Amino acid sequence: MTDQGGTEHIMVVDDEAAARVSLAEILRLEGYQVSTAASGEEALSLLNKSGPFDLMVLDLKMPGMDGIEVTEVVQRESPGTVIILLTAFGTLETAIEAIRKGSHDYLLKPCPIPEVLESVRKGLAKRQQEQQRQHLVSQLKQTLSELVVVEGAEAHEETAITEPSRFVEIRDVVVDRQKHVVMRQGQPLDLTPTEFKILVCLMETPDEVWSPQELVRHAQGYETDAWGARAIIRVHIRRLRKKIEDEPSDPEYILNVRGVGYMFASSSPGAD
Repeated sequence: MTDQGGTEHIMVVDDEAAARVSLAEILRLEGYQVSTAASGEEALSLLNKSGPFDLMVLDLKMPGMDGIEVTEVVQRESPGTVIILLTAFGTLETAIEAIRKGSHDYLLKPCPIPEVLESVRKGLAKRQQEQQRQHLVSQLKQTLSELVVVEGAEAHEETAITEPSRFVEIRDVVVDRQKHVVMRQGQPLDLTPTEFKILVCLMETPDEVWSPQELVRHAQGYETDAWGARAIIRVHIRRLRKKIEDEPSDPEYILNVRGVGYMFASSSPGAD
């Protein structure tokens, strides 16, 4: 059933009736048009009958088709639909894989309502921006065609400033820049903001050495002398190793290059 309440049309898909009904009602009170489905199969049937939806809030684990399978189909048949996945904490790694396949966001159950609404707003804003971008690109292509712009124009059209990838993954360590989540072997690591920034710096350039002064500059945003930087970074590296290494005294991930600095190894030091 669909309530007429706004211009954006949202589908809530969850096999748990209480969660499905309550979230749908909250979204209706926010002024959205809302439809609901109790399974992945019902969601796809509704999609075929009603046409494209602006956004879907989709439970990851459901009987029959799960959220990932539904995501794959929706991406093929309705690529403009924004997908937000709801997942239990234990399935975070699976949710990351689903985002790589095109989902906008994942939220961990139980999720505070303000966080759900904020993700919905951001997802719809992202969709509107993408539609505007596609419209502008279409206009640009038409203009270029009319001007008979030859080789080089297409490259110029496709050139854009791209944001860094949301995820950085090396070996069994995955970093989500947006959520400030780090996982190793599927388990979350409890890092401080500074530890997170240092780890991102090292993982962005695996096997390249960062001096302590460079790490202080990029992770903490200020300049210091070499002696002070070594003292500061040494403490954070020691704590990082306790959280990420099996044997902090014999590290395999964050390695020290004597007299130079630190690097994140893309392979185990003992590997060929």
